[in-house]
Amino acid sequence: MSDTIKVKVTKYGDRKNWMMYYDCPLSGKRVTRSTGKTAKRQAERVAAVWEDELKTGRYKPNSNVTWEEFRERYETEVLPGLADNTYNTVGSVFNAIERICTPKKLSNLTAERLSHFQKVLRSGESRPRSEATIRTYLAHLKAALKWAVEMGMLTGVPTIKMPKRAKGQKVMKGRPITREEFERMLDKVPAALFERKGHKGKLKPQAAKLTEQQKAMITASWRHFLTGLWWSGLRLGEALELYWDRDDKLTMDLAGPRPMFLIRAALEKGNEDRILPMTPDFAQFVTATHEDRRRGPVFRLLGLRRQDCRDRDWVSHVVCRIGKLAGVKVNTSAAGKVKFASAHDLRRSFGARWAPRVMLVVLQQLMRHESIDTTLRYYVGQDAVSMADTIWAAAESTDSDVVNTFVNSEAFSAGGQEMQKPQVLENSRLS
Repeated sequence: MSDTIKVKVTKYGDRKNWMMYYDCPLSGKRVTRSTGKTAKRQAERVAAVWEDELKTGRYKPNSNVTWEEFRERYETEVLPGLADNTYNTVGSVFNAIERICTPKKLSNLTAERLSHFQKVLRSGESRPRSEATIRTYLAHLKAALKWAVEMGMLTGVPTIKMPKRAKGQKVMKGRPITREEFERMLDKVPAALFERKGHKGKLKPQAAKLTEQQKAMITASWRHFLTGLWWSGLRLGEALELYWDRDDKLTMDLAGPRPMFLIRAALEKGNEDRILPMTPDFAQFVTATHEDRRRGPVFRLLGLRRQDCRDRDWVSHVVCRIGKLAGVKVNTSAAGKVKFASAHDLRRSFGARWAPRVMLVVLQQLMRHESIDTTLRYYVGQDAVSMADTIWAAAESTDSDVVNTFVNSEAFSAGGQEMQKPQVLENSRLS
């Protein structure tokens, strides 16, 4: 294509300098520039340099595409094919770009302005964003700008320096919670649902109108939901979209030799249809529901005003309130801000329970991680105590003669002098 570009010069009567131009082989439009020369021979030399730059791809014209034009095209041509969560996240990223960088043209997003964008997110407009959130924002923005380059709306993606995890910073925002902590959360369900914030023992006006039977039913629905999160490892949004009888939602196959999850691409973070195994404990939990009641959503959360609460943000808020009332602290920031247990910490507990029991590739499938690196980073090697118990238990089961042979071997001698040999504790039990 570039070989067909021919730059020519011409002289307009109202211009002092010679002009150079070429006809774009793709769009058919004529592109013109001033040579800055009054002599034709000098103008032809400038034109020859420009033609060479065009043919070798070294020339990068300035983009005149406005930010609004780019955003409208990306939101109508790209985002409809992605998951709803991705659509919402990209919207948040674009809104933040407009607030902080105020770009008029797409080309205004330079490396310097994007560095400023990170700085403001980190220091906080209204609240500081975590490094993980900043990294997510920049990843979505980088993908959008790459698309803009492919569409010819931008000449190149500006340099975006992705944040790295600071030394000493935790990989997880929270942590797996213990069984005792989970039971404390179950105990605090009524208080989180019915009591007024900051007024222990005082009921909300709506709760005061409920009968004891109604409050018991609402409490049971939320405890059933929390227990499902504990045993399943489902993300909060996935659990709310889990249905017994809808092919367009996340559902289950309980008729085969092994119960399985059927996850639709639009509802799953990996954005692809999947058939994934279900753990025996969750299978036992979910099949305890009588067959006559296996209709609609698996988890039907009852509220004070509505019979079925499916708003994910509100449900997340309630679960966090339960964790706070139960006093389950899962993280403390450098500034001393305490984070209490959330729905995702129940998923972390699921991963921590299964990490020492199955192979890495199996754990990746159970957690539904798109990359095995995520499984390695979050769930393998996190619990050194459990790992040590596993190693010592394996050592105890080893034949004692083999152990003694190793202990008494010449491997423990150096320079003709026997080193001190470790004692082998037999018939001991490590807890």
